[in-house]
Amino acid sequence: MKKTNEQIAMTVSRNTIIGNVALFIFKLIAGIVGYSMAMVSDAIHSLSDIISTVIVMIGIKMANKEEDDEHPYGHERFESVAAIILAGILVATGIGIGVKGLQTLFSGDYSSIIVPGTIALVAAIVSIVVKELMYWYTRKAAKVIDSDALMASAWHHRSDTLSSIGSFIGILGAQIGYPVMDAVAALIISFFIIKVGVDIFKEAVSKMTDTAADKETQEKIYQIALSHEHVLGVDKLKTRKFGNRTYIDIEIKVDGNISLYESHDIAQDVHDAIEEEILNVKHCMVHVNPDSDKTLSIPKKD
Repeated sequence: MKKTNEQIAMTVSRNTIIGNVALFIFKLIAGIVGYSMAMVSDAIHSLSDIISTVIVMIGIKMANKEEDDEHPYGHERFESVAAIILAGILVATGIGIGVKGLQTLFSGDYSSIIVPGTIALVAAIVSIVVKELMYWYTRKAAKVIDSDALMASAWHHRSDTLSSIGSFIGILGAQIGYPVMDAVAALIISFFIIKVGVDIFKEAVSKMTDTAADKETQEKIYQIALSHEHVLGVDKLKTRKFGNRTYIDIEIKVDGNISLYESHDIAQDVHDAIEEEILNVKHCMVHVNPDSDKTLSIPKKD
């Protein structure tokens, strides 16, 4: 039996939570035993991944609820809310890691920094591989079901990959005679985490403020409408994002002398074609305007 979008998202989220719990424990132990601040920071990032995935699961669960009296247009925007919360967690995590790295750098006493052990280096390599696999796994599912929240979760995994690459560089640098590199790596990690958080926030906000669909989608809608043999033109097209779905309002021009029944059928054909060919249409409204050049004038009553 084919899985629903919600079931796909929940399966992916549960699998990545299991992986992140294992990674968090491994990296935290490796960071403590191996005396690596960068690896401990990396472990904290994996912990934030677990929390954020739970938030994503809640957001997707709420977004897939049926319309009700309080939300007659549905709940899809809850996915964007989940993405915004996730962005906040990422930014806060990045700032915390960055502050710790700056404190070490500005202390000026690098001689007290303990050179990280080999276990921390191994943990960084394992994390890079696992988190990159999680990124592609989650990204693929997010594209299949067109989920903002799941895509945000995928980028959180990618930010963890960047975090682990920074850890690897810092630990390796410290081992070859530059102990301060561990702190520098933590600072670089914080920058990438904050950047990903800001990008996710901007994308989620744009989908909660009635941003229009992209130009390619709008052009496709125009072509679908104009492909109907009785549509003489498109007077107006408005689109707006609603979470990961789209509202479409289009005004088409038809012969003004045809019957109301015929114009209704044309509008219905255009409506059905748009909803069939455009992904994730929440609602499509087709308004019919008479072509003034082909409209018979109605005599006024005396």
